[in-house]
Amino acid sequence: MLKSKIDKATGFEKRFENINTVVFENSSDASKAVAQEIAALIQSKQKENQPCILGLATGSSPKGLYAELVRLHKEEGLSFKNVISFNLDEYYPMEPNSINSYVRFMKELLFDHVDILPENAHVPDGLLTKEQIADYCHEYEAKIEALGGIDLQILGIGGNGHIGFNESGSLQNSKTRLVALDHITRVAASKDFFGLNNTPRTAITLGVKKIMEAKRVILLAWGEGKANIVKRSVEDEVTNRVPASFLQEHDDAVFILDKEASSKLTRINKPWLVEKIEWTDKLTRKAVLGLALDLKKPILKLTDADYIENGMSDLLADSGPAYDTNIKIFNKLQNTITGWPGGKPNADDTNRPERAEPAKKRVLIFSPHPDDDIISMGGTFMRLQEQGHEVHVAYQTSGNIAVADDEALRFARFVIDYNEKFGIKSAEADNIYKKAESFLQNKKNSEIDIPEVRYIKGLIRKGEARATSHFVGLTDDQIHFMELPFYETGTIEKKPIGPEDIQLTVDLIEKIKPHQIYAAGDLADPHGTHKVCLDAIFEAVKVLKPKSFMDDCWLWLYRGAWQEWGIDEVEMAVPMSPDQVLAKRHGIFKHQSQKDGVVFQGTDAREFWQRAEDRNSETAALYQQLGLATYAAMEAFVRWHY
Repeated sequence: MLKSKIDKATGFEKRFENINTVVFENSSDASKAVAQEIAALIQSKQKENQPCILGLATGSSPKGLYAELVRLHKEEGLSFKNVISFNLDEYYPMEPNSINSYVRFMKELLFDHVDILPENAHVPDGLLTKEQIADYCHEYEAKIEALGGIDLQILGIGGNGHIGFNESGSLQNSKTRLVALDHITRVAASKDFFGLNNTPRTAITLGVKKIMEAKRVILLAWGEGKANIVKRSVEDEVTNRVPASFLQEHDDAVFILDKEASSKLTRINKPWLVEKIEWTDKLTRKAVLGLALDLKKPILKLTDADYIENGMSDLLADSGPAYDTNIKIFNKLQNTITGWPGGKPNADDTNRPERAEPAKKRVLIFSPHPDDDIISMGGTFMRLQEQGHEVHVAYQTSGNIAVADDEALRFARFVIDYNEKFGIKSAEADNIYKKAESFLQNKKNSEIDIPEVRYIKGLIRKGEARATSHFVGLTDDQIHFMELPFYETGTIEKKPIGPEDIQLTVDLIEKIKPHQIYAAGDLADPHGTHKVCLDAIFEAVKVLKPKSFMDDCWLWLYRGAWQEWGIDEVEMAVPMSPDQVLAKRHGIFKHQSQKDGVVFQGTDAREFWQRAEDRNSETAALYQQLGLATYAAMEAFVRWHY
């Protein structure tokens, strides 16, 4: 175990980490580095005239890796003819050609694009009878053993720490077998299957024993959504509750992380506990606020002893008594609070989060889905409108895949009834309804909606978004439906961001010339819709930066329905009264298709309005706990400097 080792990339001592971890700036750089290691291994085996035995994973984590391996094959001549691969798992039962089959996943992302021999690419069979599974699993392991074991095993990590489909509770000596999937795993996968009811309950997985027998193991983890489980796997004790923690006992295992996935590691989150650091304003604020929350004390009641006993004596040595630092941090946090998100006219804005001038600003709110604006910053949205700013909202995607099938059919039927009631004859409308009805009645699990159904679902969400904007007080010319092309695939899997997505974003920003841009700053999933939409904005801002109007444009980031900014990150906190909380709730209620059970519920059983209110009230409670004023709720923002 690594108890005291200096990480070359950061210079930090990794005394808290019981397994080797390497942190990259982003998942793209990390994937390329791993691809280079795999390429070197394949080529070294080729020189020895030996097969290269790879253990491969599926899911979102290895997508960039496979894309880079394909590039190395096509552009640099990397051959896979000596590669024999064994995939970790497959849902059961599962047709190999199903859109969610891992056979199809591997073919589409890797096998069909390189020269691996088809007979050398092994993925567990999802079509076996249950009586055949035990013998099949034994043979699967026997094939690996006959080849001398796996040379390099690629892993992802589940939210509960599973590796492969070895869920919490799996034994370290577990073998390849049929397993029941944990509820958390099924919920995470449900977005791919268009709902939990369609998500398989079982899968075939390579056992932990075979994973641990691999000569080298590389676990990939991207995004802040994996940060907590990465920390538990790397720093906490080995336990079958977190199967990834077994890798602490592997002789040659490494966690490859992007910056967000590493964010909870002690050396990243609390570097002062592992190394003497330079106490920047940012680190000082993070440390002091964290200390106050850990000790459940208001900022101004922290003492020198509190600092010293919690590894922060260096801060006292550098900055003087705790009292002085407490005052400084208290004032900075207090200055984040404003009831004027667009800036308070004719006020001294020296310590305010926003500029006083111009008094009336042009504001552009980007909403990845049709309800993110009201859910995530509805109170601020309404304040900006009420305070006289010219507010525009841009709905970046249609959000059509989040509408239930019966809801689409209900609205299509409404059109037919409407036409009949008012004597409007439309054979085309009748045909669309019949086509949609026939498709939905015979739709298979995970089948892609036909275009007509997608359009109907998109119109439902468009109408709800328009109703919300009207409720806030916007007119139609202030509402923009972008329908970015990357999203319109009809499946959960989206296309990469493209030039057209960026150009549409550039055109809208240039048309409005905003003084403020608000955007969803979720970083939990680097491949998720929110992150892709954010990347489109970032790229557009890069293009527009030389324009003079951009000198006066500030970019503020809000968070989605599930998570808020850390209290140490918040740069603007907009308080809400009980009446404003209620008004926001009514705005969310305009999205009827997302109430009372939605397609992508996630692990949280609460409705979106409940999540939003709880999150906003929790933010206000944190401010109160730290010794500041008491509010019913708060929405938080971080400024992005470009």
